[in-house]
Amino acid sequence: MIKVGIVGGTGYTGVELLRILVNHPNVELSVITSRSEEGVPVADMFPNLRGHTDLRFSVPSAEALGACDVVFFATPHGVAHALAEEVLNAGAKVIDLSADFRLQDAVEWEKWYNQPHGAVSLLPEAVYGLPEVNREQIKQARLIAVPGCYPTSVQLGLIPLLEKGLLPKQTLIADCKSGVSGAGRGAKVGSLLCETSESMMAYAVPGHRHLPEIKQGLTRAAGEPVDLTFVPHLTPMIRGIHSTLYAQAPDLTDNLSGQTLQQLFEARYANEPFVDVMPEGSHPATRSVKGSNMCRLSVHHNADTGQIVVLSVIDNLVKGASGQAVQNMNIMFGLEEDAGLKQVALLP
Repeated sequence: MIKVGIVGGTGYTGVELLRILVNHPNVELSVITSRSEEGVPVADMFPNLRGHTDLRFSVPSAEALGACDVVFFATPHGVAHALAEEVLNAGAKVIDLSADFRLQDAVEWEKWYNQPHGAVSLLPEAVYGLPEVNREQIKQARLIAVPGCYPTSVQLGLIPLLEKGLLPKQTLIADCKSGVSGAGRGAKVGSLLCETSESMMAYAVPGHRHLPEIKQGLTRAAGEPVDLTFVPHLTPMIRGIHSTLYAQAPDLTDNLSGQTLQQLFEARYANEPFVDVMPEGSHPATRSVKGSNMCRLSVHHNADTGQIVVLSVIDNLVKGASGQAVQNMNIMFGLEEDAGLKQVALLP
């Protein structure tokens, strides 16, 4: 059994990790930490876990965490900087769900997160945990940076086109909508029911923290710098991300059709257990992935204009966070990649 520790288990990604891991056939939950909730039974805070775990929250200790095989950090940005190296030195592997190790450029990270990077020496070995791209590196990694929710949905939607060089130099557009759980569990006026219900709004239009992460991944796929306009929106739902991605391929219109693009996407993701390329003409809905680790994609092409539109939906707390983190753990430890992740999406 794999001994697992979780740092910061009181947020939405923390409880989602617990929901997945308590039923994982190869996991023994050993430690879960929270300074503010020390001594409190996990099931008292999260009643859905009653009967599934008797763990209590404890104060983070490098010694206790280092005795685990792998430690998940489900913490605010900057927290893993201080503790990850100690945990790694003790022999445990680290899977970080925050943004602390996603960007390879420490100066860029400091610009977007408004604080000095506290673990620059670890950046060279941090593996970006998008399995559909970095599976082989994940197998050998000690330190995984789990991708953000928006970056996961956008990259999976555009990578097949960029890898094949089908998009000439242009500004790609990612028009993305997220449920309110993406804002975290902390009490904030903007997340209140009366503020978000029956309303939708764009935010962070001048620049969102996920923008450099998305551009980093798309640039790697294309082999050259990629320009992107990324506009996130807050929608009145709890879970889910819907990304509508726009690209122009005017010079390739004669060589492209909806059918050939469909074949390209199906071939790219044919062996990916958590990417579902839907039939031509489909319009995936966020509810079709709610509670699951699946990303559902569809690709559309307008032969008259050369416009390509890719639709990408994920659950922001699962494939966009905790589920993808467990997927990385499974790969790291040579387990079946879908172990603990076979949940069917919830309907209605």
